[in-house]
Amino acid sequence: MLDRLEDDPYLYWQKINHYCPFQDEGEWELGKFLVENLTQTQMIKFLKLKWPSFTMKDQLLNWMDSLPCFTEWKVSKIEFSGYKTVYPIELIWHDALEVVKQLFGDPIFANHMTYAPHIDYLPVGATQVPIILGSDKTHVTRITGGLEMHPVFITIGNIDSEFHMHPDYQSILQAQLWHKCMDLILANLKAMALYGCFMPDPNRHIHFVFTPLIAHFQKAAKAVGLSGVHMPYWHDWLYACPSIFLAGEILHMCFKFFADHPLKWIKEVIGAHELDNCFIIQHKQVGMHHFAKGVSHVKQMMGREYREIQCTIVASIAGATSPQFIHSICAIMDFIYLTQNPVHSPATLQSMEQALSEIFLFPNLSYYKVSRADTTEHLLITHCKNPFSWMAHQSKDFTEQCMWLLNCQESMEIFNLVSLVNTMHAEEEVAITNPTLSWVSCVLPDEVKLVRGPQPVCNHFLKGILSGDTQTAFQVNVTPDYRSLLLAEICTTYKLSNFNCALADFIVQSSSSSGKHVQWDPRYGCYQAWNKFRLQFHSAFQRHIIMPSRVVQAYPPSDTFPFGNCDTVLIDAMGINGKMTSYVAQVQLVFQLVVRQGSILKLPSYLSNMLLYVEFFRFTSSPNHNPKVTMWTVKRMYMQDQNGNCLREGAIVQLTGCNTCG
Repeated sequence: MLDRLEDDPYLYWQKINHYCPFQDEGEWELGKFLVENLTQTQMIKFLKLKWPSFTMKDQLLNWMDSLPCFTEWKVSKIEFSGYKTVYPIELIWHDALEVVKQLFGDPIFANHMTYAPHIDYLPVGATQVPIILGSDKTHVTRITGGLEMHPVFITIGNIDSEFHMHPDYQSILQAQLWHKCMDLILANLKAMALYGCFMPDPNRHIHFVFTPLIAHFQKAAKAVGLSGVHMPYWHDWLYACPSIFLAGEILHMCFKFFADHPLKWIKEVIGAHELDNCFIIQHKQVGMHHFAKGVSHVKQMMGREYREIQCTIVASIAGATSPQFIHSICAIMDFIYLTQNPVHSPATLQSMEQALSEIFLFPNLSYYKVSRADTTEHLLITHCKNPFSWMAHQSKDFTEQCMWLLNCQESMEIFNLVSLVNTMHAEEEVAITNPTLSWVSCVLPDEVKLVRGPQPVCNHFLKGILSGDTQTAFQVNVTPDYRSLLLAEICTTYKLSNFNCALADFIVQSSSSSGKHVQWDPRYGCYQAWNKFRLQFHSAFQRHIIMPSRVVQAYPPSDTFPFGNCDTVLIDAMGINGKMTSYVAQVQLVFQLVVRQGSILKLPSYLSNMLLYVEFFRFTSSPNHNPKVTMWTVKRMYMQDQNGNCLREGAIVQLTGCNTCG
């Protein structure tokens, strides 16, 4: 991919100045900002300032036009017999084969590519480049013309699914005209599906590739949208079958299905008032939507809200209706969860079929099949509506302006990355969700902030506290919420009357197991306390992916939360049988012992590390006790103190004993 930049007229000068024709990095960023955010009239006013080296709008635009570009956009006027329009229909397009070549050879995806075809009909040594299409419609002018844009997005299946620049999905356009446009754009891709071609990958290895169509995502593939089309664009695309590539996507085929059917069934069975109460009383968690007014009255939700309802719906209705109904809802939730696996295998497909087979209340669902496709509907805004909205009044040359802006945007992005690579001076591994940021972070970590993309995931595995098996990372703020608490203050602030006894038991058990004995007295020091900490895990589907961290709260009682605002976790601790056992526990306090300055006392590691005071729940039944519900149930554990008072049973454990949060 980068080899094609050698035709850049400024290539020689860029060996001296990496940002040529601009004087330096600052001037390049200024020019990029002006072109991306200002109209040409606004640029003229701004450039009357004396300090930039480019003082004319035309000079800046000429420099931008001179930046390297892979393939320029084309404009074709489309005429179709029997389809008349007030204004001419103009197609702004790239050759799809050139786009695929750019994606296949892009060094950004070098570490996220798969080349094994797993296809019997390919020649020996050939590689498959699966084509994934998507399209949609959006209005791009606000006042004049009422212009609509029908963008087509393309990606390839070789790129790991979590790094796809995901396409959006379309309501089928006016049939014959749209298929004619698609036929023009995809002509070379269809030829390569039949004959194959040679294509370099990001590591500059040459592959003999074929380009079958494997997916075209649509919001509503209605039959009326395809009426009258006897020659659809895929009619001469080898191995292209609509029953395979016209795939559904999770937002509408799963989440919207859940809202339109299972959620309504639940409302009818247990009642809207009862359903709302189930969600109103739920514990508030950071990062999770809390439905303070219930869910039955909500008219419109995003996919995230649907997903968060699904996370708790089975537990919420348990006991409110028959076990058979709950079992069916649980099977539907299992199926929807399994569809979101980034990579499917025969085993995962069998699990999905098993989940469907258990929905015996609704046997007609057995035909329901879903293909995975993450939705990114914001592409319409970021790549279509926003870039062209400021040109809404320029109706005469709107098409030319669109084409110039598209070419300029691509050239600036390429120049930005190439300039960063040319100034490479370090390597560092950073956990990031976006491949562009990941690539730049490896070759130039200090410049990651210059590349636009999703917010990087903070990798607490690098500098945080790690569990014993290094599979969980913990992060606690450097500054505690309470710098110096006495024992009495902890007992009153957090209402933990059993704290002192629990700490004594923890010291006895830890010293016995480690062989390091110590005597702790509150006079030796004080306690620092935190209201929260973070947990971070690897993806359950792909272990090399680091997930965003989760917040675990441990706020003391207050007027708003009389019993405190505390989250539950799964704790690994030593059981009475001497084996490690998992417990469900609620975190009441995050703290650390601090020895007073000047004291000669040295704390062993089990006391100097971060500690938690937790209150336990006990398991009252397992999925085997009630196969229809297939759920664990828990109940809070209680104990009696020396005076016979009933207390919640609690204990002190190491912070690193947590292995998940709920």
